Parts: sequence; structure tokens; C-alpha cells
Amino acid sequence: MNMSSTLEAGPASVDTSVDLVEHYFEKGWTDGLPVVPPTREKIDAVVAVLGGTPDHIECKIPPRWGALTREVLAINMVMAGCKPEYAPVVRAAMLALTDRQCNLNGVQATTHMASPLIMVNGPVAAKIGMNGGANAFGSGNRANATIGRAIRLIMLNVGGGRAPDLDKCTLGNPAKYSYAICEHEAASPFAPYHVEQGYAADTSTVFALAAEAPHSVTDHQCNDPEGILDTIASAMSTIASNTSVLSGHCALALGLEHARTIAKHGWTRHDIKSYLWLHSGNLFSAHSRDHRYGTVYNRNLPKWYKRGPDDRIPIVEGPDRIHLFVIGGDAGRFSAFIPGWGHMSTPVIRPVEDTAIGSADDCADGLCKL
Repeated sequence: MNMSSTLEAGPASVDTSVDLVEHYFEKGWTDGLPVVPPTREKIDAVVAVLGGTPDHIECKIPPRWGALTREVLAINMVMAGCKPEYAPVVRAAMLALTDRQCNLNGVQATTHMASPLIMVNGPVAAKIGMNGGANAFGSGNRANATIGRAIRLIMLNVGGGRAPDLDKCTLGNPAKYSYAICEHEAASPFAPYHVEQGYAADTSTVFALAAEAPHSVTDHQCNDPEGILDTIASAMSTIASNTSVLSGHCALALGLEHARTIAKHGWTRHDIKSYLWLHSGNLFSAHSRDHRYGTVYNRNLPKWYKRGPDDRIPIVEGPDRIHLFVIGGDAGRFSAFIPGWGHMSTPVIRPVEDTAIGSADDCADGLCKL
């Protein structure tokens, strides 16, 4: 059912005898879990944070291209369990996802298991209580869980991305319930991701990447950058991911213990990404299976890659396409590699509020002054 048109004149009233949780299941407005019934008071509180004007259209959500008005955004946020103060982050995430280069239409309809990963940086993350520490990708944090869930409900209810009709995903992915976290800036030895991208530290941003779920990287042995990064490169170097065969972008969730060990040796964000780009990848003979099934060229990869049997095929086209975030708890020498969807989508970073890009001189080359 088209939520945007159904709610055009405002949320409909129902008899007090109606079980609202079951009512919303019957309407098809849930993600498979019970939702919070959106009362007028709760909706108005979210709309007020967004600036009022409930009929204002923030963006349109593919593949059905439903209009995301502030009221409809608020309704989905309330159903997801969000607090009103989460609204600027959810709005910024939806504006990032509906940027043309992100190709949300393709993400919604693909047979691949990609789901939008939302990474929040800057003061807003701590202000609203997001978790970038222990179990950041897991359960237990209201802001993370409900912001990610609100984004998914909007993609379902306004964008129409439901399986098996418009969502053609073969297997699915638990991240298609909720996939929103923040970087652990307070504990990181490096400058935050958004500072690396040119934003001022006191600017809050959202980053959106079409991605698979995190792939665990375990290294309890190495105590130098090269050893830890060789382990991560091995996790990146698989011919099974879309990133490997379709290039594009990927992300690295660098755990705190790994990050601190690497930073102790003076390595910067740029050093880490350059090393991973240089030492990950596969021989073209592995991609082509030595032409066992017929001659392979793979036009999806850049034309400037050599395709001889012994030529290396990088995981992505350059170090800048590896998006590095420091995440996780104090204990445990774990990190995670997050493959992207391929060249079909380009990630987008944008400010939560429309503030100007600032200077990052205080953290030159991505390494904070310790």
C-alpha cells in the first residue's frame, strides 16, 4: 500500500478497539517486526525538529519514487522507535541515499545483498547517544537501531522496496533491518573520517555506502602495521565479493586495538589505505579461472587494468576508495572488512545540517596529534 498517498491528508484515525500493532501488519507497513503506533503528538514532535511544514517534500524514494514529506518521514521514524532528536540524522541519511550517484534505485532492486550502511561522524553522534564502541554493529543501542530501522521503513513504505516485487534480493542480509552506526571518535588515535574528507571536526556528517555486512578480521598475533594490514588484505582479497569483480568502493572498520598498534608506529590513515590497496587483490588468472569456462575480459573492471594471467587486479581502483572508520570496544584484536556493491553505486557524504566545509589542519594527513 502506498503510504505516502494514504497519509497525504494526515494519519487516519482508527477505532480504539483495534489492535494497532496487528493493524499495521495488515496494512503492510512494517519491516516484519512490530512498530510503534504513530500518534499525532509524536509525529508533530518530529516534524517540529525538522523545521515544521509537514507537507514539505525532502526527496523522492525509488524505485516507486514516493514523496518523502516531513510528515511521512516523521511517521516512519515514530514507527521505528526513534526519538525526535534523531530526525536531522535520518533526514541527512535519506538525502545522501537519494543523491543520484548513490543509485538507491539499483540498491533497492538488485539481486545482490547490498544494504545502505550509514556512518555518522561529528558531535551529533554523541549528542543523540549513538554507539561506535563495543558491539557497534549489534543490538542494544536505541539510536543506532532505530535510525537504521527508520531508514529501512522509509525504503519499504515510501520507496516500495519489498521482496519479491521490487526488491529482487536473492538471499537478503540482516543489515536490511538496520545498518547505522557512528565512528568511535573519542577513542580513535586518528582524525575522524569526516575530517579526512575535509569537514571541520565540529561539523556532523552522514556517510552512505551500499555494502555487504561486516566480514570479521581476526589478528591476535601481529604487533606491527604490516602484519595487521596483511591480515586485513587477506580478508579483502577474495574473488567472491562484488567489490573484487566489479570494483567500486569498500569500507574498513578498524578495531581499536589494531588502530592503536598501527598508530603507535606513526602510520596515518593514508598509509593504511595505500598499503591495503597495494597488497590486496588477485591475479587475473584467478578471476578468469584461466579461461576454463571461455575467454574472460571483464568489462566491469577499469580499461586500464592489465589482464594478463599474472597481472594483479586490485580490489578497488585506488586507496581513496577504501573508506576507513575506527570502530569497536577496547578489548579484542578484531577488525572488519565491508565489501561494497560494485561500480554501480558511489558513496555519498553530506553534513547533517547545511554547514560549510572547514579546515582539517589540526589533524594533518589523518593522524591526530597524540
